[in-house]
Amino acid sequence: MLRIQAVFCTFSVLSLSVGADLKARSCGEVRQAYTAKGFSLLNVPHQEISGEHLRICPQGYTCCTSEMEDKLSQQSKLEFENLADEASHTLRTTFMSRHKKFDEFFLELLENTEKSLNDMFVRTYGKLYTQNSGVFQDLFTELKRYYTGGNVNLEEMLNDFWARLLERMFQLLNSQYHFTDDYLECISKYTDQLKPFGDVPRKLKAQVTRAFIAARTFVQGLMVGREVANRVAKVSVSPACIRALTKMLYCPYCRGLPATKPCRNYCLNIMKGCLANQADLDPEWNLFIDAMLQVAERLEGPFNIEAVMEPIDVKISEAIMNMQDNSVQVSAKVFQGCGQPKPSGVGRAARGISDVFNARFRPYSPEERPTTAAGTSLDRLVIDIKEKLKQSKKFWATLPDGICLEDKVTAGASNEDQCWNGHSKGSYFPEVLKDGLTNQMNNPEVEVDITRPDTFIRQQIMALRVMTNKLKNAYNGYDIYFQDSSDEGSGSGSGSGCTEACVTEFDFVSPEAPVVGADRSDVQASASHRSSSSLVLVAALALTVLALQRQWR
Repeated sequence: MLRIQAVFCTFSVLSLSVGADLKARSCGEVRQAYTAKGFSLLNVPHQEISGEHLRICPQGYTCCTSEMEDKLSQQSKLEFENLADEASHTLRTTFMSRHKKFDEFFLELLENTEKSLNDMFVRTYGKLYTQNSGVFQDLFTELKRYYTGGNVNLEEMLNDFWARLLERMFQLLNSQYHFTDDYLECISKYTDQLKPFGDVPRKLKAQVTRAFIAARTFVQGLMVGREVANRVAKVSVSPACIRALTKMLYCPYCRGLPATKPCRNYCLNIMKGCLANQADLDPEWNLFIDAMLQVAERLEGPFNIEAVMEPIDVKISEAIMNMQDNSVQVSAKVFQGCGQPKPSGVGRAARGISDVFNARFRPYSPEERPTTAAGTSLDRLVIDIKEKLKQSKKFWATLPDGICLEDKVTAGASNEDQCWNGHSKGSYFPEVLKDGLTNQMNNPEVEVDITRPDTFIRQQIMALRVMTNKLKNAYNGYDIYFQDSSDEGSGSGSGSGCTEACVTEFDFVSPEAPVVGADRSDVQASASHRSSSSLVLVAALALTVLALQRQWR
């Protein structure tokens, strides 16, 4: 009888123990967390069940069915994509917004410069300018076309501008003669020898070419950075990565621990495996950012497009004055080299100062000058962009850290021994691996095939490499057109090379009358000394007033 009572008491104790254990294994918290994710509670266990059906999470007693594990696996993939997108959001929006702002600034700078030149020349030269304004309009059209990616050779385009301007001015200064198209073409051939505009074309060409190459390449760099960031941020998730993510994010649910966050080092190893190819982008990305920063420094200094474009009206007007100062000598040498033109039958019109000025001549004051995009200046804009570029260095190598944020995704430092380690609640002991594909051979959490680099990521690496090479050339004042993106050092280009000691000052030198060898023995040199007196006086007065007013400002 005593034995029966003892057995009964033992059975009662075991029954109470089992009941307590069953109560501890309730899936109530899991059900609540599962439905909070938007899933249906249909067929979700109220208490743990046998887990031999699980393919990812630890088998044993579990709160997950096969259907739940599949849904949580899909949710893991989605959340990882969202985490990568969120972590790269600032980087992507930075490149997008700065590209837009720089582009707006530059286009508006061109527009304002053209308007300033047009207004100044209308006030100064009146009909003489308006009748020949197409030459200047074409100049700005081609500059804009180059900046926006057009196939424009800056040096040839600027040479053509000065040649056309010489043709127009030569006809105006010698209006008593008739010039055929062949004769005008002959004049253009002597442009380099005659130097009718003094040293202005050479210096202006060097400054405009370097500044435009730097500006266009810089804005292209912002665009490439934006595109690469957008593409690489859209992560490609492998099946092995999905398994690891599911095990990290949702296997705690199946173990009845939905509130337990992953250990940080555990999260880092998974991210380093899933983002191994992105990490391989980082070295080339850093070289690209360094090249962008170098060109930005050029834009702040010798290649400052704003400093080149704003006074371009003054520089061209000074060149016109040089031409007028030397019109007698230039005309004589042209007549000697190209032959004596036929009289037009129309006498040379004497023009007074009042015919040239239709309003009091004066340039824009600082208050009147149109503001550029968002009322900023190139210096302020570049300083802002440089700061953002510096912050983006090493971004792809540190992306795992940006995703495995404490308290948001992973457990805090104070809970390192009470976090999810992939199997249970406790500590995580494996070391965190280094970055990059080749370092993932022994990743304890993700199976990574290090023999198969991601082709798409390699394409982005090549795009950065090509852009970096272009930026390096722009830094030295050269524009490179790549024939083959795999050939980093080859290509033909144009530009005015520049070393560290770039000349930024604009020194005007009065040229001496050039000597042109005569190629026609039966031609006698002749030129009218009365042809340029009034025009020289007008231009001299105009430039004197302009210089004084800019000095007073």
